[in-house]
Amino acid sequence: MLNARSVLVTGSNRGIGLGLIQQLLGQNNRPEWIFATCRDPEGPRAQELKNLAAKHPEVKLIPLDVTDLSSIQAAAAKVAEHLQGTGLNLLINNAAIARPRAMESETPEDMSEVYKNNVIGPMMVSQAFLPLLRKASQESPQKGMSCSKAAIVNMSSDGGSITNVYLWDIRAPCINYRCSKAALNMLTRCQSLGFADDKILCIALHPGWVQTNMGTSAAPLTVDASVKAILNTLGHLSEKDNGTFVNWEGTALPW
Repeated sequence: MLNARSVLVTGSNRGIGLGLIQQLLGQNNRPEWIFATCRDPEGPRAQELKNLAAKHPEVKLIPLDVTDLSSIQAAAAKVAEHLQGTGLNLLINNAAIARPRAMESETPEDMSEVYKNNVIGPMMVSQAFLPLLRKASQESPQKGMSCSKAAIVNMSSDGGSITNVYLWDIRAPCINYRCSKAALNMLTRCQSLGFADDKILCIALHPGWVQTNMGTSAAPLTVDASVKAILNTLGHLSEKDNGTFVNWEGTALPW
């Protein structure tokens, strides 16, 4: 069972990110701190998130633009302030974008923008919060690795699996998104090796094809069903899973 004292989710104003905040609040052993971050937590697109924060003091709304280093650093400073000397247990790099295009019409501009959000963003966010993750790992009495102790979860996609190339025939090829998720998977693998001595668990996770703005209403999985399974999976991961690519149910996926 997931038992993290503090959790941070990027892109938490809608879709899977918002679902994670909602279901973390619904747990019996809910985290003491839930850091809900997005680009503009005061804007109209974050109204549902603002309503949650108004009802639940555990939810701290923090502005964080994953493409802006100064925004990331300011968010890390605010989180450290709230944590008052303790560490951050779980970082979920969920924020991502896609620019649906076919192979012939893919543009350098779209490829660059998607890569900046989906790969460079999670890299910079992980770097900024690394001291807090290290602190959580060092403070924890738990042996080994777990998402309750110290972990980075990078929300990936089976669309980035070079073996599966998930949904190629059903949806737009979305080259920029697929390439960014393949790169995110490699980043995750590198993080798992680079942070192994710190006992920080690093995982790439495919949430399924989910009914979100990005996933569209044609998707077979609801946000609730995906997030419920994700949180269950996160509660069962250990050092044997470090540096792997799994789906919402914890099944290993091919790179």
